[in-house]
Amino acid sequence: MADPKGFLSTEREVAKSRPVEERVRDWNEVYVPGSLLPIISKQAGRCMDCGVPFCHNGCPLGNLIPEWNDYAYREDWAAASERLHATNNFPEFTGRLCPAPCESACVLGINRPAVTIKNVEVTIIDKAWEAGTVTPQPPQRLSGKTVAVIGSGPSGLAAAQQLTRAGHTVAVYERADRIGGLLRYGIPEFKMEKRHVNRRIEQMRAEGTKFRTGVEIGRDIDAAALRRRYDAVVIAAGATTARDLPVPGRELNGVHQAMEYLPLANKVQEGDFITSPISAEGKHVVVIGGGDTGADCVGTAHRQGAASVTQLEIMPRPSDTRPGHQPWPTMPMTYKVTSAHEEGGERVYSVSTTRFEGDEDGNVQWLHMVEVEFVDGKLVQKPGTERRIPAQLVTLAMGFTGTDRENGLVEQFGLELDARGNIARDAEYATNVDGVFVAGDAGRGQSLIVWAIAEGRAAARGVDRYLTGESTLPYPVRPTDRALAA
Repeated sequence: MADPKGFLSTEREVAKSRPVEERVRDWNEVYVPGSLLPIISKQAGRCMDCGVPFCHNGCPLGNLIPEWNDYAYREDWAAASERLHATNNFPEFTGRLCPAPCESACVLGINRPAVTIKNVEVTIIDKAWEAGTVTPQPPQRLSGKTVAVIGSGPSGLAAAQQLTRAGHTVAVYERADRIGGLLRYGIPEFKMEKRHVNRRIEQMRAEGTKFRTGVEIGRDIDAAALRRRYDAVVIAAGATTARDLPVPGRELNGVHQAMEYLPLANKVQEGDFITSPISAEGKHVVVIGGGDTGADCVGTAHRQGAASVTQLEIMPRPSDTRPGHQPWPTMPMTYKVTSAHEEGGERVYSVSTTRFEGDEDGNVQWLHMVEVEFVDGKLVQKPGTERRIPAQLVTLAMGFTGTDRENGLVEQFGLELDARGNIARDAEYATNVDGVFVAGDAGRGQSLIVWAIAEGRAAARGVDRYLTGESTLPYPVRPTDRALAA
């Protein structure tokens, strides 16, 4: 146990953010660099080393949280990093981007603020990079087997790293011009600077993983031909089919999917553009969708100099505290104020968009909406609540409905889909096609980054067993979820 009285004597303290007026003028991460280090050891000391650490169950990776909390409390950063990497390939990603279901499951959180697990995690890995202890781990010998990984998001990268370290020759295919998937082009720079992705890619290259950018399986390379070329294939292509909004005026200029808008802003940071081809500068911006992707659009619009930003959500405003029907240790749906929301804008709940109105040149100018409410379990419009708001740029951030079906990958492989439209797989993450596996959102549906990494690691174990008959790679997914995957 770290500090036996830490949970009683130390109050929860989180990372400090830079002032709003400063951070909206740049694209750097919102937190004050180095602000965690003076406090993080005491924060780690709040961990009670519970007899039954429910944080393990809350974390899809099964992170050894009490163990690295203890090391962080003692400031043994090397040992903490070793325990952290035992279950997580990329803790600097999850430490910045994960919504921390582990904290929702923290036993201390029953009647006090939970341990700042996420802040401890990111401090450990940042210290490890600073100390130079995160080094390549190439395999001692090669198996002679080859694996293709389709997609370079967190799931694909995790699967590729695990399989490379197991001795297989791995090539990652990415249809974009850079490696990283949604980590690269979906996550804004102010949430995670891409230097974190770049150095992991360099580590993986040094271990032997090969990367092929600008190649879309199904269009540039026939999927069946790829299967014949490799001993196994892992599909980690994500759930990139965005949910649309089929209302009058959807075709107007200025109405875009979030994943049309966000990648261009990231490309500006990569040096591809001076300014984004889709910019919020001087415009009244409306973001439809109240989730994390919507918040990313809000923060991006602020930095581009929007005249106003309004975020719409069809569901009612969540409660500030854990609802009674979402008891501990489940992850509750509560009201969240992200860094982007701290920067300004308006959030409107229980409204539905009815149509868009444009000018004579076909550019969107107004968004018409109506209030909605639940009646007998169904959302219905409230008469007399129709109104319109200015909207010169609209981003649709309403989630995703499944993997891309337009590039031919599913059909060319001959893959079966489940009832939700995801690629079907068994408990070993194997599809109906021999030697083809699926991990992450492509098989699970839209989910969290921590689930993507967990599934990438689990699928790698399934591939390793398929290729060699057995595997020493760890299996991170909890037994109940493994059964559900079947």
